[in-house]
Amino acid sequence: MDNKPVIGFIGIGVMGRSMAGHLLNAGYPLHVHNRTQAKAQDLLDKGAQWQDSPGKVAAVSDVIITIVGFPNDVEAVYLGDDGILVNARAGSTVIDMTTSCPDLAQKIAEQAKTKGISSFDAPVSGGDIGAREARLSIMVGGDVEVFEKIKPLFEIMGKNIVLQGPAGSGQHTKMCNQIAIASGMMAISEAMAYARKSGLKPETVLKSIESGAAGSWSLTNLAPRVLQGDFAPGFFVKHFIKDMKIAIGSAENMGLDLPGLQLAKQLYEKLADRGCEDDGTQALFKLYQDQL
Repeated sequence: MDNKPVIGFIGIGVMGRSMAGHLLNAGYPLHVHNRTQAKAQDLLDKGAQWQDSPGKVAAVSDVIITIVGFPNDVEAVYLGDDGILVNARAGSTVIDMTTSCPDLAQKIAEQAKTKGISSFDAPVSGGDIGAREARLSIMVGGDVEVFEKIKPLFEIMGKNIVLQGPAGSGQHTKMCNQIAIASGMMAISEAMAYARKSGLKPETVLKSIESGAAGSWSLTNLAPRVLQGDFAPGFFVKHFIKDMKIAIGSAENMGLDLPGLQLAKQLYEKLADRGCEDDGTQALFKLYQDQL
């Protein structure tokens, strides 16, 4: 993109702050909005411009990117009275990078199309580390021709960018990702608990198993945090529960039973009931600590 489009970014949280920062550092004009303005202050200090609502961001932007909390937040930001679709110009592009419902992504795309706006659902995986280091996996649903035009933006924020299909496909792919992570975090927690209970040094155990058949991103990046007692959020427990509910609902609509995911959701809800909803997903290990 020789003439850089104006980017609007809504949702300056754990992930969004880094993602928006990469775009700003790459020289894109940036307008931002967040429910708490203070969270965007470092971006404003570097040259981003503040807007008071999602609609005002949309009105001055060529590409509007969102990464907010829950599907109801997505719906309000896009379809509300002062939302994005009411205010975005024909010919602009909207990209929702929140993990949200596939059917909502399709609804937004249908309404955007009537206004001459291109719409993508592009949820991400990689947590706070991936966002900071610009190596997120980005799962995209939308039109292939427009995708090629905006792909350079994705490449600033991530490394593994795949167009999965039409609207909603990115969200369905993210559900596959979350299903795999859910059972994986149960396995990691139980493996580390077993290692400690058996008298082994879990840190040494990791050296053997993380590069073998048990290896995974979560094992390499989150198990060390568990062993250090670091439960700070790269991705909030409360948001993970939200994602599991979406996946279970989508699966039920397709007539698919996912007992492993159901169990993971029960365990994470138990964790949230203990006041840990703002911890990172690796905090599942806390459920095993009483036995050690």
